[in-house]
Amino acid sequence: MSDPVRFALIGFGAWGSHHARAVVESPRAQLVAIAARSEQSQAAAREAHPGVRVVGDYRELLADPTIEVIDAVLPSHLHHRVGLDVLRAGKHLLMEKPMGISEVECDELVGCARERGRLLAVGHEMRLSSLWGRGKELIDAGAIGEPLYLLVELWRKPYRLGADGWRYDITRVGNWILEEPIHFFDLARWYLGSLGDPVSVFARANSRQAEHPELQDNFSAIVNFPRGAYAVISQTLAAFEHHQVVKVTGTKGALWASWGGAMDRTFTPTFSLKHFDGEQVREVPIAKASGEVFELVDQVTAFCGAVREGKPLPATGEDGRWSVAMCLRAQESVDTGKPVAF
Repeated sequence: MSDPVRFALIGFGAWGSHHARAVVESPRAQLVAIAARSEQSQAAAREAHPGVRVVGDYRELLADPTIEVIDAVLPSHLHHRVGLDVLRAGKHLLMEKPMGISEVECDELVGCARERGRLLAVGHEMRLSSLWGRGKELIDAGAIGEPLYLLVELWRKPYRLGADGWRYDITRVGNWILEEPIHFFDLARWYLGSLGDPVSVFARANSRQAEHPELQDNFSAIVNFPRGAYAVISQTLAAFEHHQVVKVTGTKGALWASWGGAMDRTFTPTFSLKHFDGEQVREVPIAKASGEVFELVDQVTAFCGAVREGKPLPATGEDGRWSVAMCLRAQESVDTGKPVAF
């Protein structure tokens, strides 16, 4: 086994603390430093990870030549500026989604990574899931024939505010499609990748707050793919708990996957995957527990494999750029009431 990859973390909020845990739990990584803006977050980082260097200004970490990878877990509007700083400092970058809140920001990050010869990965951790990943394996193995229809549906409670309420400030979050539905757009493109890139989207959304129509509690989109295939992506934030369903039908069969928990970051979810071969339904065994809290560890380990052995990244900067573009086109469709081409 090669030496562990030395990671530093920027951001130690609710999700950043899970990223720190994931780095510590990965057998191939070493957490050496954390940058957190507030004194409260710094104190929490020191208590959770004694012996790890904690600083208030992330730029101190960029000057450390021993740090190989920066894992950035920040409000969306900071991804572009901090990401460019990280790449220009010669560090590899693992960026939480969305990688930017505009296509221009994404292009600049991808271009900078290429120019500096650095790895840029985006946190679409569903690609590493024992559940959703098993579905992808079955599709690619021809278990349902050619895929024709995909449904991704999420029923959940409202979003957390985020530090300083940033998630409810549309100027900082970009739009709410970039928050969670972005994962589902990426999943659709991943599952239906054998058909080619998506071609258009039509979307609808509404809000429970008449004074804040931009905060879309209910969102649905139809994404069209080549050869007549399409994906339906739907989410509500006006419900309770966290329950997701993915259904795929093809020319020869179907898949039905489900995941549920009291919240998205639960360590005790329920999940299942069923395969219909055209005649019989069978339960597909899932190798290990599925959920974001588990997939983060696999995400870190996969990044280490890319750094040390040049293995492929689960979700590249180009993948992250595609998912952002899909979300922005969906928002354009919501705003105009018309289909929008990619």
